[in-house]
Amino acid sequence: MSGDSLWQALALVLVIEGLFPLLSPGGWRRAFGQLLQLRDGQLRFFALCSVAVGLALLWLAS
Repeated sequence: MSGDSLWQALALVLVIEGLFPLLSPGGWRRAFGQLLQLRDGQLRFFALCSVAVGLALLWLAS
């Protein structure tokens, strides 16, 4: 992966992350509030699942 591709991927992440609070600020706030109530272990589990799905998608795309 070239340096340009890395910057493009990071920019795409920022665009996607920004869409949720832009389109539904109330829903985003409620979802974020629920995330804050999770225990550390639960949060780590969801983060691990997110990383695994992301890596699987990268593997399938290449």
